[in-house]
Amino acid sequence: MTLRRLMLTLGPGILFASTAIGTSHLVQATRAGADYGFALLWAVLAANVAKYPFFEFGTRYANATGTSLIAGYRTFGRWASWIYLLLTAVTCAFVMGGVGIVTASFLDHLFGASKALGFNATPHVAVATFSGCVAVLMLGRYSALDKVIKTISTVLLVGTVGATIGALMHTPISAVPQTPTGFNPWRGAEFTFLIALLGWMPSAVDLSPWTSIWALERYKQTGFKPALRDAVREFNLGYAFCILLALCFLLLGALLLNTNDVPLPSGTAAFAAGIIGLYTEVLGAWSTPFVGSAAFAAMLGTCIACLDGFSRSFSHGIAALQDAEVKSRHEHTSLVLISIGALILIIVFPQDIRTLLDFGNILSFCVAPPSALAMLILVTRKQFPEHARPKRWLKWTAILGLGFLLILTLLYLQHVLA
Repeated sequence: MTLRRLMLTLGPGILFASTAIGTSHLVQATRAGADYGFALLWAVLAANVAKYPFFEFGTRYANATGTSLIAGYRTFGRWASWIYLLLTAVTCAFVMGGVGIVTASFLDHLFGASKALGFNATPHVAVATFSGCVAVLMLGRYSALDKVIKTISTVLLVGTVGATIGALMHTPISAVPQTPTGFNPWRGAEFTFLIALLGWMPSAVDLSPWTSIWALERYKQTGFKPALRDAVREFNLGYAFCILLALCFLLLGALLLNTNDVPLPSGTAAFAAGIIGLYTEVLGAWSTPFVGSAAFAAMLGTCIACLDGFSRSFSHGIAALQDAEVKSRHEHTSLVLISIGALILIIVFPQDIRTLLDFGNILSFCVAPPSALAMLILVTRKQFPEHARPKRWLKWTAILGLGFLLILTLLYLQHVLA
C-alpha cells in the first residue's frame, strides 16, 4: 500500500480503536492488573483473538457489498432488523452511561469542578460532555469525527506508552506478586469480573456493524474505495493498536497498583482522581501529563465514537426496516435520545461507577454469540462475493471464537441461575 492510498484508507480502523480503548482498557484492564497482577493476561489476549474475525467482518462486508452489516441482517428477514434495533436500544443506554460517567469523571478531575463547588459535580460535567459531543457530531458529521479521533489517538498513544515505559523503569515485572492464593476466575465474584472484562475487551461484538458503517462513510468522504486487502490492513492497524494499549493498561495496573497493594476507588470523581493520583505518586510528578492526557483522551475518544456509532446504527437499522435510504434526521434524533438515556443512568448511579460498568459489560457479553453467528453466516453464504469470503484460517478462527463466547456465556448464565 502506497502512502497516499494509506492516508485515503486510514480512518475506520482508528475509529474502531478509539471506541474500544476506553472502559475496557483504562478501567477494566487496569482493574485486572491491579487486583490480580498478570493472572488474567490470558483472558485479555483470548478475547482479542476470539473477537477479531467478527470485527474484521464489518470492514470485509462493507468493502465487498457496498452496504453495512445492518443491511445484511435485513436479508434474513424483517424480524432480524427488529431484533437488532431492540438489542441496540437495550445496550446503548448502559454502554453510553458507563462510558459517559467515566469520561465526565476524568474531565471533572481535570478542571477540579467537584473540589471547587464542594459537591459531586460529575453528573453536571456529564451533561456538558454529552452536549459538546453531540454538537460536534451534528455540525461536523463524519469529517469532524475523523479529525478529532485521529488527534485524540495520537495523544493517547504517546501518553500511554510514555506512562508504561515509566512504570517499567520504576518497577520490574519480577516485582509483581504471583497469582493470589485461592484465586479462581471460574467462580464467585472473580468469575463475574472475568465476564465483565471479556464483555468489552477489546469491544462488544454487537458493535461490529459500526466498522462497516464507518468504512462506507470514509469511502464517501474521500471518493476512494480501497481494495479489500488494503481495507483489511487498515483495520488490522487499528486492532493492533487496541491490543498494544490493552497490554499497556494491564501492565500499569499490575506494576503500579498491584505491587503496592493499592485498591482502585469506586466513586466517579474519586476514581479519576485516584487512578491518576496513584500512577503519578509512584512514577513522579513528571508523569502527570502522560497519565492525565492518556486517560482523558481514551475516554473522550470512546465517548464521541460510541455516540456516533450508536446513532448511525439506529438510522441504518430504521432504514433497513423500512427498505429506504438512511436519513440524517434519524441519526440526529438518536443522538439526542441516547444522550438523555445515558444521563438518566448517570443520575441514578452517581457514585458506584463499577455497578454501571459491570452491568453494561456483562450485557454486551451475553448478546455476543448471536451477533457473532449472524456475521459468520453473512460472510460465508453463497450470496456473498466469493473473492471476499474469509480464508480457511479466518473462518476457523471465527468458529472457534464463537464457541469460546458461547461456552462462557452459558457458564455465566449457569452461575447466575445457580
